[in-house]
Amino acid sequence: MSEEREEGCRLELDFDKLSKVVSAAPGVIPAVAQDLETGLVLMLGYVNQEALETARREGVAVFWSTSRNELWIKGKTSGDVLELEAIRVNCEQNSLLYLVRRRGRGACHTREECGRHRTSCYYRVIDGEGIRHAPYQPVWK
Repeated sequence: MSEEREEGCRLELDFDKLSKVVSAAPGVIPAVAQDLETGLVLMLGYVNQEALETARREGVAVFWSTSRNELWIKGKTSGDVLELEAIRVNCEQNSLLYLVRRRGRGACHTREECGRHRTSCYYRVIDGEGIRHAPYQPVWK
């Protein structure tokens, strides 16, 4: 993954991501983590049966890392745990919504220029100028 894609302001959408996920980690579905209190969408990950069972048992957001091909208990190493309040499934049963409470400083694995943890992976906006960093503006409640 390029640093420019993760941190920069040049639009580099990965339209091949899903084909990479399917070839590297068959048997996964997308799972969105959303902050229950603020409504902020924190991140998107992928879940297989093992990740879902572990999440239900442990009460925290668990994903299947498609890059490392292993179980990923969010926050196990960073301390940025996402405590599960509910797991919702969509109508076609092909994606999940983790409703969570953040127990840490952020949710994204990237950091702001000052080194502070980012609250959400969705910290950039596409507008008429391209892509730019933008503060989260809550619309929840």
